[in-house]
Amino acid sequence: MRLYAISDLHLSYKHNREALDELKPHPEDGLIICGDVGERLEHLQEAFKTTTELFKQVFWVPGNHELYTLPGITTEDDLDKELRGEFKYQECLRVANELGVITPEDEFVKWDGEGGPCIICPIFTLYDYSFRPADVTREKALDWAMEENVYATDEALLHPDPYASRDAWCEQLVGKTEERLAAAAARGFPLVIINHWPLREDLITIPSIPRFSLWCGTTRTQDWHTRFNAKVVVTGHLHVRRTDWIDGVRFEEVSLGYPRQWQAAKDRGLNINDLLREILPGEEDPGDGRTIWRKSGVPSHFI
Repeated sequence: MRLYAISDLHLSYKHNREALDELKPHPEDGLIICGDVGERLEHLQEAFKTTTELFKQVFWVPGNHELYTLPGITTEDDLDKELRGEFKYQECLRVANELGVITPEDEFVKWDGEGGPCIICPIFTLYDYSFRPADVTREKALDWAMEENVYATDEALLHPDPYASRDAWCEQLVGKTEERLAAAAARGFPLVIINHWPLREDLITIPSIPRFSLWCGTTRTQDWHTRFNAKVVVTGHLHVRRTDWIDGVRFEEVSLGYPRQWQAAKDRGLNINDLLREILPGEEDPGDGRTIWRKSGVPSHFI
C-alpha cells in the first residue's frame, strides 16, 4: 500500500479532464489531491468519482480555486448558486463526504502502509499576505505586487465571508490547525502534512511572477515541519514540481498545473500517471541539500 499525490488538476481545462481519464487503477494505494481541482462543485464531483474508484483511499484539501465564486451563477440547477467563502467550502466538504473522500474536517488517519506508521493530516490554512519583504507593510502589500503587474484573481473571486478579510479567515484556520496538529503529534507517530499552500516562504520559486508570493501562504506555518514532527509535507499551488529536504523533512510540491505547464512532460511521452508523486514510502534524502526540480517529469538539479 503506497501513498501518491497530485494537485492543481484544473479540470476546467479540457486537456486536463482528458488526462484524469487516463489514470490507472491503484486498488491498494492511497491518493492525496492537494487542491485546485477546479472552480465548480461539478469539478470536485468528477475528480472524486474517478479517483475513489481507482484508489483505496483519497485525501483532499481545498485550494484557492475551489473557493472561487464565479460570476453569473444564478440558476436553481447550478450546484454552486453563488456560494461565497466559508459557505462554498462547506459545500465542497459535502461533495467530498458523499463520495468518501477524507478532508481537513475529518479525523486524521493513521497510515500503516509502506513508509508508515504515520498520521495523514489534511489541513486548510489559506494565506495572510505575510510572504513579503520586511520593509513592505500589509497595507502596502498589494501596491508592492502591482509594481510588477501582479494581481491575483483571488482578489475578485475568493471571498472571505463571513470573515472580515482573508487575513482574518486565515488566522482562524491556522489557530484551529495548530491545535489539531499538536494533538496528532502527541500520538507519537510522524506526520504527513497536506496543504494546498506552501508552509515555508523559502520554498516559493516562481521566476516569472515572484511577487505572487503574497497569495502563497503565511509565515505562521514556517516551523510546522519540525514543531509537529513531520516526515513529509505535501503541497501544490505553485505549479512548480519539486522536492526539497529541510531539517531532515521532505517537502513535495506535486502540481500538475495548466496544460502548457506540463507540456514538457507530455512531449517526453509522459502522462498523468508518470506525474503522480510517490509520498510514502518515497525517496531517501540524497544529502546534498539541493532541490530536485521535476518540470518535465524527469528529476533535475536545474529549474
